[in-house]
Amino acid sequence: MRGLVNLSDQFPGRPGVWPLALKERSKPAGMLAVTAPFDLELLANVETAGAQQVQQCLETAYQLFRDRDAWLSLAERIGVLERAARIMLREKNTLAITAAREGGKPLSDCQIEVQQAIEGVRLCIDHLRSDAGAVIPMEGTTASSHRAALTQYEPIGVVVAVSAFGNPLNMVVQQVAAAVAAGCPVIAKPADDTPLSCLSFAAILRQAGLPVEWCQVVVAEDTSAAELLVTDPRVAFFSFVGSQEVGWMLRSKIAPGTRCALEHGGAAPVILMDDADQSLAANSIIKGGFYYSGQVSVSVQRVFVPKAYSREFAIALASLAAGLSVGNPSNLDTQVGPLIRPAEVGRVHAWVNEAVEGGAELLSGGAAIGESMYKPTVLLDPPVDARVSREEIFGPVVCMYSYESIDDAIRIANDLPFASHAAVFTKNLNAALRVFKRLDASAVMVNDHTAFRVNGMPFAGLRQSGLGVGGIPYSIDAMRVNKMLVVHSPEL
Repeated sequence: MRGLVNLSDQFPGRPGVWPLALKERSKPAGMLAVTAPFDLELLANVETAGAQQVQQCLETAYQLFRDRDAWLSLAERIGVLERAARIMLREKNTLAITAAREGGKPLSDCQIEVQQAIEGVRLCIDHLRSDAGAVIPMEGTTASSHRAALTQYEPIGVVVAVSAFGNPLNMVVQQVAAAVAAGCPVIAKPADDTPLSCLSFAAILRQAGLPVEWCQVVVAEDTSAAELLVTDPRVAFFSFVGSQEVGWMLRSKIAPGTRCALEHGGAAPVILMDDADQSLAANSIIKGGFYYSGQVSVSVQRVFVPKAYSREFAIALASLAAGLSVGNPSNLDTQVGPLIRPAEVGRVHAWVNEAVEGGAELLSGGAAIGESMYKPTVLLDPPVDARVSREEIFGPVVCMYSYESIDDAIRIANDLPFASHAAVFTKNLNAALRVFKRLDASAVMVNDHTAFRVNGMPFAGLRQSGLGVGGIPYSIDAMRVNKMLVVHSPEL
C-alpha cells in the first residue's frame, strides 16, 4: 500500500482493504483485488457492492435529495470544493503515484493529470460564482405586463457517475466534482481496474467537510449490480464514460425521465496539408498517439498525409516512435507504459498482424514487450477495411494513409459511425477552415493533436461516440434545473 492514499482515518477496517465509501457500514458483497497493470503487483483489496448495497446507496441519496432542507447551500458547496483543492495540492504527489500504479500511465503524465484535476475543482468554484441564473424579459407584450421573471438553479437529483480507467482521477473530478458543485447527491462507480483514485477523491471530499451521503462510491460486484445502480428510477442523471457497447446498452435501459450524458471513443483523424510543418506535426502526433499507450478516447489513430511525402513522413514518425521510452510507469523518464490488462496486448497485436497481412507496411513496433506492454507501432497504408482503420484501437498504434486529394482524405476520415475530435496541420488559414467545415467532428484542432483537452472545454461525441456535452461547466449545467420564478404584482 506504500505510495497510495491512506484512507484509514476515513474508513476504519482491515489493513490493506479499502472499504466502500458508503454512508452505512455493512458487510460487503465481496472483494476486488486491484493490481498494477505493469507487473500485476497487488495494490489493494476493495470491498464490492451487490444488490443490497446498491439499493442502500440509492435510497440514501434519494432521501437526501427529497429533503430540501438538507440541501447544501452554495456557500457550503464552494467551501467544500475550496478545501478539497487545497488537500489535493498538498497530496498531489501521492495522488499521481496512485494513478500511475493502478492505471499504468507514466508518472510524468499523471502529475499533469493531478494538476488538471485540481484546476478542475477550482473551475467548479469559478462556475458557481459566475453563473447565478438570469432575468427574463417580461415587458414586451400586454399579457406579460405587471410581471417580473428570473431563473435560479436547483440540483436535478441523484447523479450516478460511471467512469472508465483512463485518467482515473481527472475524469472522476469532471463527473463527481461537477455533481457536488451542482448540489446533487452523487454515487460514483469507478472502473474495476482503477478504483483507488476515485476512492481517494471521495476521501478528500470527506476531509473537506462533505457529508458522506453526498458522495458514495460503489465498486459493483458484477454487471447486474452495476445495471441495477444505473437503471433505477431514483436516478435523475446518468453520467457515463466508457465503451460504446456498454454505454448505449445502459442508455436503452435507464428509467423514463432519467437524463444522461455518454462519452465514448472513436478513431480520431489527423489531416496534414501540403504545407504542413512536418516536424511540428510529427512531434504532436507522437504525443497524441502514444499518450497513455493510446488508451484515450481521442487518441490520434488515423493520419492522412499527401502522397508526395507520406512515406518520408511515416519513416520519420516511426523513428520517433521507436525512440520512446517504454517501461515502468512509476519511473519519471518513462514515456509509454503498459496496457491496462495483459489481454489487451494480445488483442492489439492481432489487429496489427491483420493489417500487415492485408498489405500495411510495418515501420516500427509490432511486437509485445513482456505480457503487459506493446511497442509503439506505426503502420503505413493499412487496408481501409481493416480493424485498425474501422474501429478504435485503444493501444499504441498510429496508422498513416497516403492521399492524393484532400476531398478523398476528408471523405475517408468521415466514413465511420463515430466522431469526436479531429485535427489538421497547415500554415494556410483558408485551408484549415475548409477542413474544419467539412470534417465530421465536435472539435477540430489546428496544428495540434486530437488528444488535447482541458476541463473547461465542451467535449461531445457525435453519432455513436456519445450523447450530450461534457466538460465541467457543461456537466454542472446538465445536472441542474433552470427553475423560473414569475412574480405578478400591480406595482411592477
